Amino acid sequence: MLDLVKTKTPSLRFAPEPQIPQSPFPPEVKLPNSAAIYNIPVKNIFPNPNQPRKDFDEQSLYGLAQSIKDYGIIQPLSVRIITPASDVSPPVYELIAGERRLRAVRLLFWDTVPCVIVNADKQASAEIAIIENLQREDLNFFEQAKAIQKLIELFGYTQEQTARKLSVSQSYIANKIRILKLSEKERALISEYGLTERHARSFIRITDEEERQKIIDKVIKRSMNVSSTDKYIDKILNEKNGRESSNHRKNIFIVKDVRLFLNTIDKVVNTISQSGINVKSEKTDKGEYIEIYLTVPKNKT
Repeated sequence: MLDLVKTKTPSLRFAPEPQIPQSPFPPEVKLPNSAAIYNIPVKNIFPNPNQPRKDFDEQSLYGLAQSIKDYGIIQPLSVRIITPASDVSPPVYELIAGERRLRAVRLLFWDTVPCVIVNADKQASAEIAIIENLQREDLNFFEQAKAIQKLIELFGYTQEQTARKLSVSQSYIANKIRILKLSEKERALISEYGLTERHARSFIRITDEEERQKIIDKVIKRSMNVSSTDKYIDKILNEKNGRESSNHRKNIFIVKDVRLFLNTIDKVVNTISQSGINVKSEKTDKGEYIEIYLTVPKNKT
């Protein structure tokens, strides 16, 4: 029987990460009263594989740990049972919400942590974990985009369905997903140097990855803001479109010039024939060039 919550404030120190058990997880288990709060052993709680947050600021975790040490856990963690208790082993839980709090109590070396046990299957647990984290403000925009993409991939949601789940517009979802066109290296640079999501959306207008990398490097080197970056990329795209347009016009002129030349030869041959000289003209298309043979008799026939 699990104990109800008790106040405890141990000293701040490190704790090792638990090892995930290798036993298979049954799809359904009988759950205790979900309205109650239970003190659950920290070693029996394992991370949610669909947790969108990958980076946890160490200093922030120490601050949270100190706050928990002083005031206790204000909001219990949410977990679900993935392996029920047996005669030889205690139940195993998967975290649904509260990973920062779980990491903080590990720093405090707490044996147990207050939790609410949620009646949720694997899919519901994943969905709750992703949405709960998306509603927080401290996920960076690439983590948000990957979490949204994961919702779509895991559950087969359309962008419209995902937008309804998150109470946002469909254009918001589309814009988030678009920035995932950037490579992992590009995302790391953008995050490391504190560039914004608007910077990222501007960069994806450049389709060539090698060229885009050079532009990102230059924006970082010059500490360009969003407005300057937009103007810089506008200039590059306008110059590129101008060159393509110029080459297109040049190709059209060359084609027209060749046709004009051939028409001129035909007119000359026709004029000579009308004067009584039996001139013959033969044209053969050789692919890269046109071969023309003119046969002109020495005497009128």
